Amino acid sequence: MKIVIAGAGEVGCHLAKLLGADNHDITIIDDHQERLAKASENADVVTVLGVPTSISVLQAAKVESADLFVAVFPDKEQNGNIVSALLAKQLGANKVTARINNTEYLTHENKLLFTELGVDLLFCPEKMAAYEISDLVRQAEMSEFVEFGHGKLQLIVFKLEEDSPLIGKEISDFVYPIEDLPFRIVAISRDDQTVIPKRDTKMRLGDMVYVMARRNNVEEAMKVIGKNDITVNKVVILGGSPIGEMVAAKLEKIMPHIKLIEKDIKRCQELSQSLERTMIVNGDGRNADLLYEENVQSCDAFIALTSSSETNIMTCVAAKKMGVPKTIAEVENIEYIKLAESMGVDAVINKKLITASRIFRFTLNSKVRSIKYLSGSDAEAVEYIVNPDSLITKAMVKDIALPPDVVIGGVIRGSESFIAYGSTRIQAYDRVVVIALPSSLKKIDKLFL
Repeated sequence: MKIVIAGAGEVGCHLAKLLGADNHDITIIDDHQERLAKASENADVVTVLGVPTSISVLQAAKVESADLFVAVFPDKEQNGNIVSALLAKQLGANKVTARINNTEYLTHENKLLFTELGVDLLFCPEKMAAYEISDLVRQAEMSEFVEFGHGKLQLIVFKLEEDSPLIGKEISDFVYPIEDLPFRIVAISRDDQTVIPKRDTKMRLGDMVYVMARRNNVEEAMKVIGKNDITVNKVVILGGSPIGEMVAAKLEKIMPHIKLIEKDIKRCQELSQSLERTMIVNGDGRNADLLYEENVQSCDAFIALTSSSETNIMTCVAAKKMGVPKTIAEVENIEYIKLAESMGVDAVINKKLITASRIFRFTLNSKVRSIKYLSGSDAEAVEYIVNPDSLITKAMVKDIALPPDVVIGGVIRGSESFIAYGSTRIQAYDRVVVIALPSSLKKIDKLFL
């Protein structure tokens, strides 16, 4: 697939590295030579120097033959993303997508307008991150939470603490009637590696365990893992960034006590105008005394969303030591994600990875309904709608030659859902949730064509 990326910022470079590793033909456009040089160091790409709103520059990048055009210029230049995407479509690009920061464009009516103009997808990384954070707060004991089929199947993620009854047990120790599995461990993240578990895989202290469960079995899965649900009423947000504002706006509608700490007084004044029920505090959250003064130790969840990954990690660590049950940090430096988890941060949000998953769906077949990068691992959760004549329907799951780093987690069939097992026979129009490492996505994709 020929892919043209406009913008060699952090998101563009990460996309180029991810998509280039999958043997796509990548061209990247930017008007800064230094950014292009950095992109070339990290991925096998063709670079074009220039502004992507220039028709001649787009022609130099050969967008007329592009299967996918992705406009991801940095924040201050995002209006140009829409212009470049529209131009690329008119010049012949098959699919185009653009990063935006104006959430007004994402209303249903406005999305239809842009679709009619030719833009296949508009996305706002900040809004996607805010949605993920809000879900994590509502599911407080989990490090991550993903729904499929309007919640019929749920992927939940837990870190194994010292008191977890799972430590030392093998996957085969969970004995249930195979036709009625309530849940299944589909992946384990351990020591910078992601393991697709086998029957003899043994769980260890500190493992991040990814569990596929039917909706009515989530509570049972939590009990087996040794977790109790936490009721979240009090939330403290550090950082009045756009994500911080969006998260506060969502949570204040459903929770009684939301407090947001921001060090810039002008930004505090803006937030006090846009947020109705959130208490705005002007102060530097890096000051431990301030955190105590604002009674952070009594909150149910602490969310760090400043522009500094280091600040977000360290304040979450401090909040955890104060006894806060749930901590969430925005960590934009990918190299710091494992560090944050090892230091006790309960959940990590990274806009680049969220964005990459959303765009990666365009490189897979048209039957992919959704794709979700699983934070803290190398795995992706992909939801397919099954074609009537696809290879996946030709035999039972155990007789299909699945790659070793792939597991079929669950199936949604009409109004029913169930956990997949060896003798499961997938049928036409089923919605199937697959957990896979990126290296196997193209292989599994062919089974659903």
